Amino acid sequence: QLQLVESGGGLVQPGGSLRLSCVASGLYFSRYGMNWYRQAPGKERELVAGITSGGDTTNYADSVKDRFTISRDNAKNTVYLQMNSLKPEDAAVYVCKAERRLSGVLYTYWGQGTQVTVSS
Repeated sequence: QLQLVESGGGLVQPGGSLRLSCVASGLYFSRYGMNWYRQAPGKERELVAGITSGGDTTNYADSVKDRFTISRDNAKNTVYLQMNSLKPEDAAVYVCKAERRLSGVLYTYWGQGTQVTVSS
């Protein structure tokens, strides 16, 4: 069982930056791929960024490429999302997800989310 707790959200002006954190408690965090999703009111949930268990490969939605950076510290059981040059359309609840496939079974865990508001 893996539990995920996000933090770092808040209100920021357009052009500003935030760093989100997702701390995992439980076993074998370093064996999970990690993703950040976001969901704005009235919109579908969107995959923002992902990182492999070892941190060697990352991927991003086109809408955030060159502005957001996902990283992880397996010693701290934490995945980060550095968000720069924020735009009003980045406002959403950001949620982290852990995912691991073991013996053909997909194990997925979600956090509760942290609110990001981008407004002047």
